[in-house]
Amino acid sequence: MDNNDILIRLRYALDLKNAEMVEIFKLGGIEVSPLELPLILTKSDSEEENITCDNVMFESFLNGLITFKRGPKPGAETPELTLGRSTNVNNHLLKKVKIALALTTEEMIEIFELAGLQVTKGELGALLRKEGHKNYKACGDKFARNFLKGLAVKYRGA
Repeated sequence: MDNNDILIRLRYALDLKNAEMVEIFKLGGIEVSPLELPLILTKSDSEEENITCDNVMFESFLNGLITFKRGPKPGAETPELTLGRSTNVNNHLLKKVKIALALTTEEMIEIFELAGLQVTKGELGALLRKEGHKNYKACGDKFARNFLKGLAVKYRGA
């Protein structure tokens, strides 16, 4: 799964409108016009012209999502972008969506179960660890896809 595909699935799962998506990008420090948004929300393997969502743009969106859902942190500066140095986008997706939606570990396990995937607290903890930690585990596309599918079931009843 590439970043564009994740954005498409996340937008669907959280039922975000175009104006909200533009606002989230802006809160994350990236200016995206309403005309550019459909080009970002196009799968990269399609024949149509699209804008590739790189790691910096994707992490900025996730940071903006946290601010959009939880409000700005008083006295906080713009968070440092760390995804450019990391190899695994899916782990960042899990962490930042967990923060944005104020999900507990039990709620995240429920979301995975809604998608038909059994995840233990230990497995989830390993996915949420910082890269380089001895118990860190890279999140594969299967986990990320099922997490987004579970979010869609929880928030849209799909």
